[in-house]
Amino acid sequence: MELYKKKIWCICLSIFIMNLLGMVNGEPQVPCYFIFGDSLVDNGNNNNIASLARANYLPYGIDFPAGPTGRFSNGKTTVDVIAEQLGFDEYPEPYAQASGESILRGVNYASAAAGIRQETGQQLGGRIPFSGQINNYQNTVSQVVQILGDEDQAASYLSRCIYSVGLGSNDYLNNYFMPMYYGTSRQYNPQQYAQVLIQEYSQNIRSLYNYGARKFALIGIGQIGCSPNELAQRSPDGSTCDEQINSANRMFNDQLRDLVGKLNDEYTDARFVYINVYNMFQDLIDNPGAYGFRNTNAGCCGVGRNNGQITCLPLQTPCPNRNEYLFWDAFHPGEKANDIIGRRSYRAESSSDAYPFDIERLAQI
Repeated sequence: MELYKKKIWCICLSIFIMNLLGMVNGEPQVPCYFIFGDSLVDNGNNNNIASLARANYLPYGIDFPAGPTGRFSNGKTTVDVIAEQLGFDEYPEPYAQASGESILRGVNYASAAAGIRQETGQQLGGRIPFSGQINNYQNTVSQVVQILGDEDQAASYLSRCIYSVGLGSNDYLNNYFMPMYYGTSRQYNPQQYAQVLIQEYSQNIRSLYNYGARKFALIGIGQIGCSPNELAQRSPDGSTCDEQINSANRMFNDQLRDLVGKLNDEYTDARFVYINVYNMFQDLIDNPGAYGFRNTNAGCCGVGRNNGQITCLPLQTPCPNRNEYLFWDAFHPGEKANDIIGRRSYRAESSSDAYPFDIERLAQI
């Protein structure tokens, strides 16, 4: 009898642990995951448009099971990792390919070179700015209504989904700090520019809310001044980050965090969280050895000083020790860094990682 009780106890404990790990019946924690962003999370929307910002060729995707897909990484992006943590067995498809009932699992609208501002990234050719991504999402909502039968059912369904938004990097990299192409740095000081960006960003978030979104993860921008591209152009020693750029990035992030607080007060039927990628990145740069990184200032592939002049060339042979490089190319982290940041975005390891709480908690609400 005592042995029987022990067996029952072990079985119950195993079921409890499996539930904690999301292993029972394999259902994701939320019905769908919608992604808005730029090249950090683009998974193929730029593949068939006239743009220099494309990554559908080797060595991009060299470590990804499907090979080159349009992801600006050797493997997974941060949103791929978040999708896995949420329990999805497939990643949201790019809007350019999504169709039929697959959209009920979510869609990725991200576009390389895209920004909050319409003109951002225009020197690179075609891209889908934040407002264009919102328009594409509105088209998706119309399809969801058709699939589910009516607007009320669609609204109920969409209210349980996660919406991650990560834009703003290009508004600095391919706008404000590119004075030969753009006049924004002559028109605004960094604090004013951050305010202008957040104002437009806020309008787009409100549009998403009006089309059913209720669970928002707003992703801050990283340390652009530490990217191999900026180190190659602006660093005297090739390793000291550019503080002028990073200071401007922090101004944007501070206002984005404040916006999260305001939106939570304004929309009591919705929840907004801020993901502090800037501090996560600082941790990787300050403590590279703790994460197995040996190189934090050069791309695994690319051209010129720090491999930072341009992105990977087609069929270029990248570094063999990819997990030891923080950066994959001149602008983008490698899969290992993306995995760390994605996991910390989902489940915060530090109190500064997320505000007021992380994506795991957001999914549970």
